[in-house]
Amino acid sequence: MGPLDPGVRVHMPDNHSDHNESKPLTTETEVLAPEATAEHTALSDSTSTQTHETAHEASAAHGHTATVTAAAEISDDDLNYDAADFAAALANFDREQAAESAAAQTLTAEEVIVNGTVIKITDKHVVVDIGLKSEGLIPLDQVLDINGVPKFQAGDVVEVVVEREEPEGGYLVSYEKALRHKVWDKLEQAATDKTPVKGLVLSRVKGGLTVDIGIKAFLPGSQVEIRPVRNLDGYIGTEIEVRVIKLNKKRGNVVISRKEMLEEEQNEKKSVTLQTLEEGSVLTGTVKNLTDYGAFVDLGGLDGLLHITDMSWGRLTHPRDLVNVGDEIQVKVLKFDKDKQRVSLGFKQLTPDPWLDAIERYPIGAQVRGRVLSVTDYGAFVELEQGIEGLVHVSEMTWSKRMKHPSKLVKPNDEVDTIILSVNPSDRRISLGMKQLQDNPWEQLEDKYPTGSIVEGRVRNLTDFGAFIEIEDGIDGLVHVSNLSWTKRIKHPSEVLKKGEKVKAIVLGVEPENRRLSLGVKQLQPDVWDTFFAQHRVGDVIKGKVLRTAQFGAFVEIAEGVEGLCHVSEAVDQSNHPVHLDVDSEHEFKIVKMNQEEKKVGLSIRAVGEEASRAEVESYKEREKSPKGSSSSSSSSSTTLGDLINWKRSESERE
Repeated sequence: MGPLDPGVRVHMPDNHSDHNESKPLTTETEVLAPEATAEHTALSDSTSTQTHETAHEASAAHGHTATVTAAAEISDDDLNYDAADFAAALANFDREQAAESAAAQTLTAEEVIVNGTVIKITDKHVVVDIGLKSEGLIPLDQVLDINGVPKFQAGDVVEVVVEREEPEGGYLVSYEKALRHKVWDKLEQAATDKTPVKGLVLSRVKGGLTVDIGIKAFLPGSQVEIRPVRNLDGYIGTEIEVRVIKLNKKRGNVVISRKEMLEEEQNEKKSVTLQTLEEGSVLTGTVKNLTDYGAFVDLGGLDGLLHITDMSWGRLTHPRDLVNVGDEIQVKVLKFDKDKQRVSLGFKQLTPDPWLDAIERYPIGAQVRGRVLSVTDYGAFVELEQGIEGLVHVSEMTWSKRMKHPSKLVKPNDEVDTIILSVNPSDRRISLGMKQLQDNPWEQLEDKYPTGSIVEGRVRNLTDFGAFIEIEDGIDGLVHVSNLSWTKRIKHPSEVLKKGEKVKAIVLGVEPENRRLSLGVKQLQPDVWDTFFAQHRVGDVIKGKVLRTAQFGAFVEIAEGVEGLCHVSEAVDQSNHPVHLDVDSEHEFKIVKMNQEEKKVGLSIRAVGEEASRAEVESYKEREKSPKGSSSSSSSSSTTLGDLINWKRSESERE
């Protein structure tokens, strides 16, 4: 074996038959000291022998039965040849690596644009062949279009700038920087000359939009329109003209504006418009914006307000009911303030006011057809024509009183037939009716239910003053609380009736013009007062129960449902002492007054005492006439008051 370069030591790796892949070659280059060179030469022969033996031992140690490594069987001449060839290959490799490194450093430092061929696309990068032994990696987001699809495919040639070598291998290259280098001069010129450039809005970013003008540029949200824009997403995918207002080549930043161009264009149009604008003129404008109170119309660089009240002679709930953004409409200038440059516009003023001849076109009693605009608690508004609407009050919708809300009968956009009830052009009001087209059930009610007839119905509602009884659909009669009972003092109808129950009643009266039907329940039974007056006369002594008292006397129940009054002057005993009439106490009273028409009965306790005295006298006389009495007293003709008193005293002692 020939000697190796004394300054180089080479280590060859072990080769094993069970490895399918060859292991990388490991080289170590050592510069030996002069005194070690001789020793290294002397050991070269022994090294060859040791290498051969070591190979056999290594093979045996791993249990291999294959032949020993090729390095152990190489002759001295072969070893000298391989070592020299390897040294030359190693030197050539080093030169190639140095050349590639130098070329990469040059590309990285100078940002030179190079062509690359797309090899493949991964989830993070576009891999390109840039002529170096390592591949170039373009970040995927640099080559995505507006839909998120890569602009290139395998085999496409793309221009890039090499940025740096990645630690894990390959070179990071930039597609955006290559574009920037190509268009930068043009952008600088456009910024200097203030010439517009076209761009495609790519995406929404924080604070604005990203626009492709050859490279990605930033369009701040405040520079999109003259007025602030709430939703920028609507611009994505649209092509716009912008102006370059700021460049930073070192950072590669480009800021653009659309607002500047729009303002200049608006000012040019505005100067022309101001020269011809005057009150009363009719102009054509474009609806620019809608609000709840009106629409802003672009008259040509100058905006005018078309208020909602000046849009239509009729009623609008919102300006969008008449116009939309972008519509081109004719308007009339109502007012123009040159100092503040404010313009008030009108649309309805282009047509005559329909209310001027409303009385002639809508005579009272005429039947007209219209469309329901809206429904409220008190009625429905019906549009008879553009600008003319009338109100059908809830009371004019149906003859029935049962309808709780107009929405139960009509709803918006319904076509309805109505009758003109009244027209007031000054107040711009028309009253309409719907029930007038139906038969009035109250007109035949008096013939159908004459006074005194008995009807049957269901209790529909109870109030403090009475009960409403429905005798047929839409016809309710009122039973006043005073007509519920002859005998009971009823404070509320619920004491006698329940909602929903069926009852019979007598018709007391019908008023068709007022839509009133009076009913009575107690009239189904005889009047207890009539019965009482038929059975009693003045002078009768009856027993009664005190119901309530007052300063002037006490009210006494003398029959079921019949009350009499005992005045305080009549509430005394035989000795003329007052008698206490406590509530619920019972006493005997004498009827001293009766008035059947007023249903009044006067009572007296005093009169009962006087009646008792006369009865006692008669009783004393009868006793004196008897044989027992005749032996101790004289005849009845000679009876004196003293005799009567003595008799009563003896009767009391006996008792």
